[in-house]
Amino acid sequence: MFVTETAAARNADWLSIVDVPVSTVTDKAADGLSETVTPQGIVAVCELLDVSLDEALAGARLVAVLVGVSDPGNAGTVTRVADAAGASAVVFAGDTVDPHNGKCVRASTGSVFHLPLSRARNTTAVFDACRAAGLRLVAADGYATKDLTEADLSEPTAWVFGSEAHGLDDEILTGVDEAVKVPIYGKAESLNLAAAAAVCLYATAILAAGR
Repeated sequence: MFVTETAAARNADWLSIVDVPVSTVTDKAADGLSETVTPQGIVAVCELLDVSLDEALAGARLVAVLVGVSDPGNAGTVTRVADAAGASAVVFAGDTVDPHNGKCVRASTGSVFHLPLSRARNTTAVFDACRAAGLRLVAADGYATKDLTEADLSEPTAWVFGSEAHGLDDEILTGVDEAVKVPIYGKAESLNLAAAAAVCLYATAILAAGR
């Protein structure tokens, strides 16, 4: 861990119980190590967080699968939502942003450390692994003919989410078990990715809690 003198003084009690090597650095060095505009003066180095698909999906009942999500803020926020909804794991599939991206980590507000994350370039392999783990693949698609209130969420579910700009392509949609849309009752054109993911994941979580 690297800390500035100011940060060390401000967090003396906390740093006294940290069981890792701590080095003091200059403010300029802290600025160079951090990706934020106004760094807090503390930078930690840790191992990569992702695990294998089999490990992430073992015993899973609710999983979020991100396919082609390029915006790190959205990906990190969906990770936070999945954590809050009690999901077992988040899978970053295809050309989805790296979960270790600084903005993605910050948007997760610590949730990247709370539940398993897995990365896989081959989306078909991800879908096969989800089915092998006993998960039903349900895609969130704004153009689906069926809405969320009609979805079968009685089984362990892997929710599949695409990018906010482009959604999920036809090849992905043909590979899932069901596609549903979040109903829009007002005049808004759509929900953003994180909001839609929250609705979908909580729909499954609340149903499971009531059983």
